[in-house]
Amino acid sequence: MLIFWKHKLVLLSVPKTGTSAYHKALKGHATMSVTHPPALKHMNVANFNRFHRPMMEHAGNIEDFEIVAMVRDPISWLGSWFRYRQRDYLDGHQNSTKGLSFDAFCRDYLKSPRPQHARVGSQAQFFRTDAGEPGVTQLFKYENQWQMNRFLKERLETNFMLDQVNVSPKIDLHLTPETKNQLHQHRAADFKLWDSAI
Repeated sequence: MLIFWKHKLVLLSVPKTGTSAYHKALKGHATMSVTHPPALKHMNVANFNRFHRPMMEHAGNIEDFEIVAMVRDPISWLGSWFRYRQRDYLDGHQNSTKGLSFDAFCRDYLKSPRPQHARVGSQAQFFRTDAGEPGVTQLFKYENQWQMNRFLKERLETNFMLDQVNVSPKIDLHLTPETKNQLHQHRAADFKLWDSAI
């Protein structure tokens, strides 16, 4: 999470949406850069409102602050988690997806309860307030990063380049039509969120 006090902007870090690259490029311009531990770096809207917002309100009026973030196509997002959890350092860990197909991983993601390796949350849930309302001002599509880049360059009055950070190995991400349909049906809120983004 990056907070730009002068520019009245908060950039939330949604897992698997390239936010590490933005942290690397923009942390020198931020009033506050939260990079560790992951639970704080990737703080969701409800926790931001519960913990960070009161601290910011104590420091000054933040009514006109904007909260922005990036959202990724849900299947691509799951693919990124699947590939990330294929890394060798997770060998033998219950989060490892080695030995699984992407289709099997997605079917496990749809189970209740989910197996440990498929517990990766939900982008729609990430953006909900405690009242269940959307909690961001602007939401940009990961697939259209140039729009996020243009917005940040104009808003922060700076130029920057993004480096590739935390790149996962290339792996086949084939899904059967049945699994794809089940994802669209059971994770409709995630697809609706992505469709609504800029």
